[in-house]
Amino acid sequence: MNKNSKVLALKYRPQTFDDLIGQNYVAETIVNSIKSNKIPNAFLFTGIRGIGKTTTARIVAKSLNCLNGIENLCKDNSCENCNAISNSSHIDVLEMDAASKTGVDDVRDLIEFSRYGPTSSRYKIFIIDEVHMLSKQAFNALLKTLEEPPEYLKFIFATTEIKKIPITVVSRCQRFDLSRIKSSELFDFIKKIKDKEGGRTTDEALKLIVKISEGSVRDALSLLDRALLSLEKDKEFDLNAAQKIFGYFDKSQLIEIFRLILQGEEKKVIEIYRKIYDQGVEPKIFINDFLELIYYFKNINLLTVESTNFSLNDQEFLKIKQISDQVDEQVLILFWQFTIRTLDELEIVSNQNLSIEMFLMRLMYLKSSKPNNEKTKKENSFKSIEKKNISSDLNTDTINQIKNITQEKKINPETKNEIKAEDKNGINSFDQLLKICSEKKEVRLKYELEKNVNLVSFDKNRIEISFNDNLDKDFVKDLSLKLFEWTNERWIITLSKTKGEISIKEKENNEKLKFLNKAKESELYKAVLNKFSDANLIDIKPKKNRD
Repeated sequence: MNKNSKVLALKYRPQTFDDLIGQNYVAETIVNSIKSNKIPNAFLFTGIRGIGKTTTARIVAKSLNCLNGIENLCKDNSCENCNAISNSSHIDVLEMDAASKTGVDDVRDLIEFSRYGPTSSRYKIFIIDEVHMLSKQAFNALLKTLEEPPEYLKFIFATTEIKKIPITVVSRCQRFDLSRIKSSELFDFIKKIKDKEGGRTTDEALKLIVKISEGSVRDALSLLDRALLSLEKDKEFDLNAAQKIFGYFDKSQLIEIFRLILQGEEKKVIEIYRKIYDQGVEPKIFINDFLELIYYFKNINLLTVESTNFSLNDQEFLKIKQISDQVDEQVLILFWQFTIRTLDELEIVSNQNLSIEMFLMRLMYLKSSKPNNEKTKKENSFKSIEKKNISSDLNTDTINQIKNITQEKKINPETKNEIKAEDKNGINSFDQLLKICSEKKEVRLKYELEKNVNLVSFDKNRIEISFNDNLDKDFVKDLSLKLFEWTNERWIITLSKTKGEISIKEKENNEKLKFLNKAKESELYKAVLNKFSDANLIDIKPKKNRD
C-alpha cells in the first residue's frame, strides 16, 4: 500500500483480491483459473472509470508471479515480485499506456520484446491500459501473438470503450465486465476510510459523495479527499458544505419548486430557482435532477427510501408521496417530455439560465390536479394521450393539458377547413413534396431532393429514387419520418439502380444553358462581341414589368 501517498485514491488502492469491493465474481473466477492452471492468454477488463480495471490487472499480475503462490498471496509483507509490481518497476511486468503509444511500431517493439523469456518470475506480463486507443494496424499486428503466445507470456487489457476494440481481439481474450459499485457498498467503504483519516463528516455528506461518484470508487475517494481538505480544525463537514463545494443543492428546494409549479406560483418558483443558480449549480445538473424528481413522483408508490440510492432522505420521500397523490400521472409524463426537450434546447441557447426559467414557466401551463370523482374522465383522457405522439408539438388536441397563449386563441373556421383539406389531399407528386418542404421550412430535405435525388417513380405512399454520391446518409430516414408526420401514413422509399429523371437542379441548369445559348445567337449579343471581343455571357435575368 502506498503509505506515503497523500492522495486517498492511491493511498487506499487495493493490493489483493480481498481488498476489491463490488467485483467478487471477477476475483473468484480469476483465482479459480489460476489454481486450476487454466490461465487464459489474455484478460480483458472493461467498465466505467474508477472501478478497478488497472488495479485488478496489477493484482492478476501479482497472483501469477507471487513468490508465495496463489494460495499464500502476499497481503501485508509483500515479496520482492509483488512489491516491484505495486511500484510499476518489475522487469517482467510491462505497463503500457495505449493512449500515448498507439502506433503499429510500438506494438512491434512489444512483440519483439516478448520473444525473450522472464528473468526473475514465472510469467512475462504486458498490461495495456486504454487498449481501445491502439490503431487498427496495431491491433492487426497483435492478433497472431495474442492467439498463440509463448507459455510464459500473458496479456492484460483494460478499457472503458469496449465497442472500439475489434471483435477479432475481443474473441481472443477472456472478458470481464466490471460493474458499478453499489451505493451501500461504496458508502461503507468511504466511511471506513474517513474514520481511518480521522475526518469529521456527516453521513448525509458521504451519501451525497456516493451519489455524485455514480459508482466510481476513484471519484468517491477524490471527492472525499477534497471534502477533508476543505475542513477547518474541529469543524464537521456536513451536507450544506458538501452541496456548496460540489455544486449540488438541497433536494427539498427542488421539491418545493415542483409543488409551487403545480400551484402556478410563478414568482416564487423563479425566486427559488435563482437562489439555486446563485449557489453555482449548472443548468444541466438542475435539469437532470428535475428529471430524477419526476421519476420519483411517477413511481413513488413502487419505491422505498433505500431504493433511491441516497438521492432522498425520509422527510423528502414522504413529502413527494404526499404531493404525488394530488398530481395526475398524465401530467407527469408531459413534464418528462418537456424536460427532455429542454435538455436539447440548452445546447443551442447561449444563456442557459434564461432557458431554464422559461422552462419552469411553461410547466405551469399544464393542469396539475387530479379531477375528484372523475375516474372515467381520467381513463378517457389517458387513452387519448396514448393515441398521440407526446414528443411532437403539443397542441389543443392533447385534452387541454397545455394552456399556453397560442392554444387560447380561437382558430378561424375557414383556416381550420383549409388545414383539414390539405391533410386529406396528402402528397400526390414530387412537386407537392418540394412545396410542402418549403412550407414546413425543411431546407435541408428540399436541398437534397433538388440536387442529389433522381426521381424514378412516385406512387401512392411509395417513392422510388436513385441518387448521387453527395446524398446525406440519413436522408431516407429523415424523409420517411417527415412524410409520416405530414400525412399520418407510412411511406416506402426505395433506392433503385435505374438512373431515373435528372435532378431538379440539373433541369434548371440545362434550361439556363439553353436560354444562354439562344441569347448568344441574338443580334444584340453579336453586336456586343463586335465592340468587345473578349465579352462572355454568363447569366440572364428577366426584365421586371413596370406599370
